[in-house]
Amino acid sequence: MIGRQIPLRVYPMLALGLLSFSASPILVRWAGEEAPGLAIAFWRTLLAVVMLAPFALPQLRANRLSRREAALTLLAGIFLGLHFVVWILSLFYTSVASASVLVCLSPVFLAALGFWWLGERLALPVVAAIGLAVVGAALIGWGDHTGLETGPQPLLGNALALAGALLVSLYLLIGRVVRQRISWLAYVFPLYLVAALTAFVPTLLLDVPLWGYSPRFYALCALMALGPQILGHGSFNYSVKYIPAAWLGLLSLLEPVGASLLAYLLFEEVPPALSVVGMVLVLAAVAFAVQYEQWTARRRLTPAAMD
Repeated sequence: MIGRQIPLRVYPMLALGLLSFSASPILVRWAGEEAPGLAIAFWRTLLAVVMLAPFALPQLRANRLSRREAALTLLAGIFLGLHFVVWILSLFYTSVASASVLVCLSPVFLAALGFWWLGERLALPVVAAIGLAVVGAALIGWGDHTGLETGPQPLLGNALALAGALLVSLYLLIGRVVRQRISWLAYVFPLYLVAALTAFVPTLLLDVPLWGYSPRFYALCALMALGPQILGHGSFNYSVKYIPAAWLGLLSLLEPVGASLLAYLLFEEVPPALSVVGMVLVLAAVAFAVQYEQWTARRRLTPAAMD
């Protein structure tokens, strides 16, 4: 798929990660019945740190980060924590449809920044597939929330959602750099710790309560920590060593497809026609990009086999 040989274990890890991402909106919906979004963002990240600590601490001693790697990990953790914060806050100021459409632009940022910062070039058909998938994901978000009001401050909310897309792109690109030498646990543990501390700051500033909820709420946050956080973001942080971040951005657009299917199975929510069209576009774009990469890989290998 890109540059170096990809270990076979990466593929099932990505599949499991994407599946856990799809469960995130469902878990957030249930947890949001009794707690604000900022409390959810803090607890899911903090509990992920707690779960990883027994396994990560020995890795930290064996894989010491250089000053540059530590600074980049700190920066990536801030970006990840801010991504959670601004994305959640955007929903209070603009419509869910607008926020969903704008956050889908992250693969575009990843492709542009990956080329500018890391010099990673994508073939034109892959760039076209990313564009098609972004359109499809936007249709899913728009179809699910048509008819909603624009929100009290749509310009501010849209800016926050767009910032969320940019922040998650920067965090993945930094991971692409740091993970070339540092093991997965030695990277994600400090990354999530910084993200949790970053998410903690607005809860203090806005006086968001973090205690006093039911055991069900904390159990749901623990599931989010294990699923979307450790398996979801974790699989991306593992795979980014081998796969360009723009490709991960493309694959992440499968998340709303999986979320819609889970909502149908759990809540019998039938997606509108516009969303179904968007799902087909996303699936077609990802399938085309993967098939194109496999075809070009076979084409590169054929002359070598003939020599």
